[in-house]
Amino acid sequence: MVREDIRNIAIIAHVDHGKTTLVDQMLRQSGVFRQNQQVEDRVMDSNAIERERGITILAKNTSVRFGGVKINIVDTPGHADFGGEVERVLKMVDGVLLLVDSFEGPMPQTRFVLQKALSLKLPVIIVINKVDRPDARCEEVVDEIIDLLIELDADPETLERPIVYASARKGTATLDLSVPGTDMRPLFETVVRYIPAPEGDPEGPAQVLISTIDYNEYVGRIGIGRIARGTLSEGMMVVRCNALSDKVTPPWRLTGLSLYDGLKRVGADKVSMGDIVALTGLPDIEIGDTVCSPDRVEPLPFVAITEPTVTMTFSVNDSPFAGREGSFVTSRHLRARLYREIETDVSLRVKDGVTPDCFEVCGRGELHLSILIENMRREGYEFQVSKPEVIFKTENGKKMEPVELMVADVPQAYAGAVIEKIGRRRGNLVSMDGGDRVRLEFMVPSRGLFGYRSEFMTDTRGEGVMSAVYDHYEEFKGDIPHRSVGALVCYETGETTQYALYYVQERGTLFISSQTPVYAGMICGESSRPGDIVVNVCKAKHVTNMRNSSAAEDSLRLVSVHPLTLEECLEFIDDDELLEITPKSLRMRKRTLSHEQRMKNANRAKLAGEMQ
Repeated sequence: MVREDIRNIAIIAHVDHGKTTLVDQMLRQSGVFRQNQQVEDRVMDSNAIERERGITILAKNTSVRFGGVKINIVDTPGHADFGGEVERVLKMVDGVLLLVDSFEGPMPQTRFVLQKALSLKLPVIIVINKVDRPDARCEEVVDEIIDLLIELDADPETLERPIVYASARKGTATLDLSVPGTDMRPLFETVVRYIPAPEGDPEGPAQVLISTIDYNEYVGRIGIGRIARGTLSEGMMVVRCNALSDKVTPPWRLTGLSLYDGLKRVGADKVSMGDIVALTGLPDIEIGDTVCSPDRVEPLPFVAITEPTVTMTFSVNDSPFAGREGSFVTSRHLRARLYREIETDVSLRVKDGVTPDCFEVCGRGELHLSILIENMRREGYEFQVSKPEVIFKTENGKKMEPVELMVADVPQAYAGAVIEKIGRRRGNLVSMDGGDRVRLEFMVPSRGLFGYRSEFMTDTRGEGVMSAVYDHYEEFKGDIPHRSVGALVCYETGETTQYALYYVQERGTLFISSQTPVYAGMICGESSRPGDIVVNVCKAKHVTNMRNSSAAEDSLRLVSVHPLTLEECLEFIDDDELLEITPKSLRMRKRTLSHEQRMKNANRAKLAGEMQ
């Protein structure tokens, strides 16, 4: 049976190509909001960090109605680090809208998500967004997309479907560039016509593949997925199974069913094949589980999620300031929080470390892990993390490392600087084309991109755009220098003074200002030369009976204070350093706080090297 009254679609694209803005307009023009209702932009980005950064982190469900057809929509992230969110929700839909910027064209994440959709045999509708840009190049972008589809072995039907030209900001769409659009109707009509309706047996035994997990403090874990077969009703008995194991749980009773209606979930007594439903009553449900009737236990296969490429060590904070600012500071709290995260994030891996106080966390990239760290900060956790490192593999006795496809769009005047810097980081230039602005494609080791983004923005005077996505593993390419300069390390515990910092700033760039509590071994700045420098930032000016002129006091001004963000701190720290994270502060520090002990360790290492 085919349910013609439903369409299930996901919107996939590279970051900042307009997915969430397009969903906003689809919600507005389908009548979800009242005519005079005040609604924030990017209404689907409900998370505080999403709104602050202007990015989508978690895939979210909504629905609209058009001409008697209910269109279930999944808004997905665009950053490559959150590609796991995209991979798992593709099992929930019957087709995708591939959104491409009318100027940037296909980018690395565009290729990644399109390849995943084609591998699942999902129909693809191409939407060229931002056609109202003054620098739009729609015809060239269409040619680039067709070349990409041919390269990925797309079926002929994909190439024959109409291309929708849209301006999500204005809320217009058209199938012909020469005819300006007036509303989103052409997009709705294309979805209804070319995205297949869900097919299945509504009378057979119930079967639902869980693709997303939500949580509510009143009802517990909520499993979200599409009904592949049969009908579910509130109060019926179901079992839970998984394609990766033979274990089948005892029958459980469904205590609640919900369907998506606009931005809300509404309760339902009965749901049928093709619906995207939220289930409650199964306490230990996980992503990839199949909920089915006890009469026919048949697990559905789940999509294979790309493995993590970056690892960090999370450990209990043991600095002199430990426990002052956080609410959750013990290893028990830290362990419970990290293992709770992997229940909803399929791209994350967590395992116990070499000691009871540390844990190894693996993710898809620096941004992926930094968002987890930021969420934990806001929840009141206090801990420390190590420098991000790539995950190496061994194949046929050879050491292998992850390599990423990096695309940089820069003014031609700065292309040489970018090529030179990437070359130092063991990257290879794959292609280069363009006029006044040049598009450069590189294959770069993942570790070569650690800390590069800030350099890239400096080299291109803020005019460059870069993005990267994991591509494959290659043989180890050799050492890459992480940091060419040392750190300014605090000599003693105390509070910084303007007088001391004024004379320290000549040695490099300061990260902290006056009247900041510090401890011995804490990093307070970046040195201007190789090697660490131990500095006294707590020294006070000697008090005498001579009166100073106000001009002399005003001259002690700090001119080079540069507080670092979380991502900049993760990029800066080296192997022998840690980042202390609390709800109020970010402090970089040496693993060994004592200066004398660090000198002894360095001398021992030097002596051992000479003996070898």
